Amino acid sequence: MTIYVDVSAAVNSRAGLGRYARSLAQALIGEMDAPPTLFYNRTDQAQDIPEWAAIPRRSIRIGYKPWRLMIWQAQVFRIAFNRLVPGARLFHATEHLLLPLRDVPTVMTVHDLIFKLFPQHHKKLNYWFLNAAMPLFVRRADAIIVVSQATKNDLIRHYGTPDNKITVVHEAAAPHFRVPPDSEVARVRAIYDLPDRFLLAVGTIEPRKNLTRLAESLARLRQDHRDLQLIVVGAKGWLYDDFFARLEELGVQDAVRLLGYVPDADLPAIFRAATVYVMASLYEGAGLPVLEAMACGAPVVSSRESSMPELGADVARYFNPYDVNHMTDVIGMVLDDPLLRDEMAAAGPERAARFSWQRAARETLSVYRSIMQP
Repeated sequence: MTIYVDVSAAVNSRAGLGRYARSLAQALIGEMDAPPTLFYNRTDQAQDIPEWAAIPRRSIRIGYKPWRLMIWQAQVFRIAFNRLVPGARLFHATEHLLLPLRDVPTVMTVHDLIFKLFPQHHKKLNYWFLNAAMPLFVRRADAIIVVSQATKNDLIRHYGTPDNKITVVHEAAAPHFRVPPDSEVARVRAIYDLPDRFLLAVGTIEPRKNLTRLAESLARLRQDHRDLQLIVVGAKGWLYDDFFARLEELGVQDAVRLLGYVPDADLPAIFRAATVYVMASLYEGAGLPVLEAMACGAPVVSSRESSMPELGADVARYFNPYDVNHMTDVIGMVLDDPLLRDEMAAAGPERAARFSWQRAARETLSVYRSIMQP
């Protein structure tokens, strides 16, 4: 009998979900007497993960969209997929896709309900699928893990999920997110030609990240800080045309630089080089870059919505993400106060250290034990 953990998002390199699955699975391996079996659907984007070479694995190869539809339809018609996970004692779905199983307890991690809260920011097909499938998945899972109290509140509010079925298990910054030496910061500054003073945003370019209002705030801040630039780390996602059009309208297209994808190894120095890290999002299930930035010694100014204050506590400074005036005032206050920035940068690593993947693994194992048969 074994515990199965679905790591499809990690194997197929699916951004934040992949980082969660990979980090949690690695921490579980370190905390368990016998390692879990790693289950995944191997798509064309799959990559081998070296540290799992000796870990038991089971995989299938089905296209991402067909696999999602198969699982949903099987849940609807109660068709069990037990043959895919022989000897399963428990199955943990680390993304929003719950394998239908008979007589096997299941755990599902719910990262957010963005599709429910911001349907206008979702691709139509993805919105349709999640809106139809998630209520069923949430009901069928024996236990639910959420990555923030904000997501727990959303589940209770929108689906009426019982409080005692949901456990909050916060994510953590990966170990390499720490204050880098000055030499590393200098190396990365040279590679990416980073300016002396800049605001930093990290994340996919899509409406929920609120980068259009951040660009409007930048335009106002540049009236007093003429050399200030905005550096954006992250790939183009979806519905981003309005953002680029607004840059042109504001005349700040030359003050906004898009670095696109950046290797993980370079991110700590980019965080550290930033004058201020800004998390402008309208909603985040976990808001992990807040922790990553603090761990690297960057002053953090953040949206006050959803999960961000859970992570930043009193170390970060917060603004209303819908109010450009308020956003500008808060960012400007931090920009204008070097002593405050130093205090925030010094307090960040200690705050980030309160969260760890080892702790997340232990809390996850406690959820497993609560629903497994002895």
